[in-house]
Amino acid sequence: MLKISTKSQYGLRALVYLAISKEKINSLRTISKKEGISFDYLEKILSRLEKTGLVKARKGVLGGYFLAKHPKKIKISEILKVLEGDTFLVKCIGADKKFHCIRARKCLAKNLWRKIQDSINSTLNSITLADLIK
Repeated sequence: MLKISTKSQYGLRALVYLAISKEKINSLRTISKKEGISFDYLEKILSRLEKTGLVKARKGVLGGYFLAKHPKKIKISEILKVLEGDTFLVKCIGADKKFHCIRARKCLAKNLWRKIQDSINSTLNSITLADLIK
């Protein structure tokens, strides 16, 4: 079934930590220790989240990470897309135009896969980071 990578699990944990933290800026080391995530791995995750505008970083001795926008404006789907990329349950309902299934026209399961995918997408689009920290 659908499996969420540790990259996404850790990324979500780090964002939740930033959202509930009383500190405005949190060092990578602090987040790593508090969340029990490898420093090096977390650095890569937060770097990717920074490049896509979900977090911001301040350099220097008092530097660290903070959310780039309010938790109400960060959808879980957005986080997962950044960390996982576009993911689909099965290739035939994905956006990859290069993939062609010879059974596509006769496949009776394709509508089921699309319905399940749509349900997952709808759920992930309806939950924000703020919802998780209530």
